[in-house]
Amino acid sequence: MQNLFAIHHRLIESTEISYVRYLYDHINWNNRLIAIKGAKGTGKTTLMLQHIKKSFGDSDTAIYASLDNLWFANHTIAELAEYHYTHGGTHLFLDEIHKYRNWEREVKNIYDSYPTMNIVITGSSMLRIGETMIADLSRRCRMYTLEGLSFREYLKLEGIADLPVLTFDEILTNHIKKAASITAKTKVLQHFDKYLKTGYYPFYRDSGDGFYERLQSVLDSIIESEIPAVSRIEYDSIYKTRKLLGVMAETVPYTLNISNLCTTLSVSRNNLIKLLDLLDKAAIIRRLYSESTGMKTLTKPEKILFANSNIMYALTPSTDKGTLRETFIASQLCVEHKMSMPSSGDIFVDELHTLEVGGRSKGYKQIKDIKNSYIVADDCEIGFDNKIPMWLFGLMY
Repeated sequence: MQNLFAIHHRLIESTEISYVRYLYDHINWNNRLIAIKGAKGTGKTTLMLQHIKKSFGDSDTAIYASLDNLWFANHTIAELAEYHYTHGGTHLFLDEIHKYRNWEREVKNIYDSYPTMNIVITGSSMLRIGETMIADLSRRCRMYTLEGLSFREYLKLEGIADLPVLTFDEILTNHIKKAASITAKTKVLQHFDKYLKTGYYPFYRDSGDGFYERLQSVLDSIIESEIPAVSRIEYDSIYKTRKLLGVMAETVPYTLNISNLCTTLSVSRNNLIKLLDLLDKAAIIRRLYSESTGMKTLTKPEKILFANSNIMYALTPSTDKGTLRETFIASQLCVEHKMSMPSSGDIFVDELHTLEVGGRSKGYKQIKDIKNSYIVADDCEIGFDNKIPMWLFGLMY
């Protein structure tokens, strides 16, 4: 127990609070039970430690503990909660909750047994509350999702520019004025390419030339540790999940052929769809479904993208420009908007707006007769009419 508190104070002391992620101010930290989920490497631990430092300083009323600490091999969360409560503790911060078996039951018991105790947990992007017998826990918990860095956050973190958040509607209706104002002071395009390659994960700052090696390690950890911890799949499925990702990485842009994939991986159609579901929930890929069918458990997605452009650069031998552009747009829209595959165009947003994504010379031919349609143009500082610079969509969070 003493070691846990020593680690807590050491981590709080070394945590920087000069910059906090977009999600920090959206969280109602007064809720008694908060869950923050997100892909490994997006900064959940840092966000939690920053809140402790800003709100509690070196006070012992809050305790941070990572559930992958060896202490929990022979002790329980309940033991930590009891000790903390009886010694004046009011806030319990539990990191990597998905690595603790039957965590839902213990968290529920702590919530019910200590009415004055506030609990914050973080876990895998696959974290689901209420899918087990403890369904009523979901009604008590406020769930938040932390995505990777937006282009706006990247510019601020690098000290290049501190830009306001733009809504999707503002971008569609006022993109010329917004882009002109920003590019008059900041040459965004020279920074945008670097962001696409290495700017999505906050750990790029201390990875140097080893960024892709570290990202590969993160992906390995997700496949070998997080996916099994949350989904309880067998080793053979882990192997086939890795093989599936390898097939996708070698074929960019990736066109989904269910029959060929089933043969390559030696799996049934239903099992293949489940593997794709796991990779999507693990924030490694992103599935787009037809606007007419919607997302259904055993429905074949119309298109598969990598979850963000950094993963695409890390895994693919040759990066297809068209797929890269769609990957970026989808990674920025996913925070606040729903996406599907339109009958014409590339991405259908909120069942209302059609986006056709391309280079700066992209024309309107494919969407000329479609209402509420827009061109999203790469390598373009300022747009015109319904042609919008692609980088501008990176300012939505």
